[in-house]
Amino acid sequence: MKIILKSTQLILLVSFLFSCDAQVNSDGSKPIVNEPDGIQWVSFEEAVKLNDQNPKKIFIDIYTNWCGWCKKMDATTFKEAEVVKYINANYYPVKLNAETKDTIRFKDKEFKYVAENKANELAISLLNGKMGYPSYILMDEKYNLMTPPVQSYMLKEELMPILTFFGDNIFKNKNWEEYQLEIKKINNFRKLFSLKRSVYN
Repeated sequence: MKIILKSTQLILLVSFLFSCDAQVNSDGSKPIVNEPDGIQWVSFEEAVKLNDQNPKKIFIDIYTNWCGWCKKMDATTFKEAEVVKYINANYYPVKLNAETKDTIRFKDKEFKYVAENKANELAISLLNGKMGYPSYILMDEKYNLMTPPVQSYMLKEELMPILTFFGDNIFKNKNWEEYQLEIKKINNFRKLFSLKRSVYN
């Protein structure tokens, strides 16, 4: 009886391991699985479909499986409540593996993996051939790039101004330098107000 049970357990374990291995994309990455209270990432093609039905800006996180700073971004900044809430409300958030071997279709064109560049043509096009990770792309509702690629690990305090500058259409009335100065003044006021409260308390 014990032998039969052990054999059954072994079969179940092997089946489980094979099922886990099957849930892997062609580029070696795992399919997108979103946490209920996290950023609701979608694929690029899914974002295009959603945008065609209900126009909204698109935020693209371009990463690779081996990129340590990409993983740190996922574990820190992309888990910040303020970042999560703002991105979900104002963008279709896309996870794009730069090295995906999947063919991506967009605007009647197929973007394929280029072995000599070790990257997909879509990532190469979006980054203008300057392959660095993590990289972020912001598109408007008509798929126009709103800014050159932003490449770096970013803290919440660095990412949020970029997200709001474009997400709230501030860029239509102010330039980036003016907006940065405005934010700096607001942050200085908050620090001063916080300092006064701590003194009186």
